[in-house]
Amino acid sequence: MSAPLTSSQRRALLSHPAGWIATALGAGLSPKAPGTAGSLVALLPWWLLLRDLPFGWYAVVLVAGFFLGAWACDVACKRLGMHDHGALVWDEVIGMWITLFAAPRSPLPWMAGYMLVGFALFRLFDIWKPWPIRVADRRVHGGFGVMLDDVIAGVYALIVLQAITYVFGHVHA
Repeated sequence: MSAPLTSSQRRALLSHPAGWIATALGAGLSPKAPGTAGSLVALLPWWLLLRDLPFGWYAVVLVAGFFLGAWACDVACKRLGMHDHGALVWDEVIGMWITLFAAPRSPLPWMAGYMLVGFALFRLFDIWKPWPIRVADRRVHGGFGVMLDDVIAGVYALIVLQAITYVFGHVHA
C-alpha cells in the first residue's frame, strides 16, 4: 500500500497530461482503495463504449490503451520519483477491460451479474498476485511493469470468468 501523495507530488503528477491518464482522470487519488476505484471507473466506459464493439476493434482499444498506459505510467513514475504508486490506476482500467473482453451480449440483469463477478475476480487476482503476476510486479519496472501485472491479472480473471460462464450456461441450457 502506498503512502498518500503529498501536495507537491500531486502537483507534479497532475501538471502533466500523463498524470491524468495514469490516475484514470483522478480515480487513483481516492484516499481509500485507489485500485478498486480505478477498477470501478473502468466499468463506465466499458458499458457505454466497449461492450458492443466487435472483438477486433475491442482488441485495438486494449492494445492502444496498454501502450498509452505504459507511457503515462512511465512519465508518472518519473514525476513521482517512485515505481508504481497506488494512485497510478490506468493499469486497473485495462485489466478490467481485459476481464470483460468476451462478455456475452445479455440483458441488463445478467450483464450486471457478469460485471460484478468479473470485477470481483479481477480484484482478487490483482491483490493476490499469483505466479507470474507477483514476478512481473516485482521484476519489471517502468510504465511497462506498472501495466504488465494487471494485464496478467485481467487475463486470469477473463479465463476464470469464461469458465464460470461456460459451466453456468451449460447447467441452465
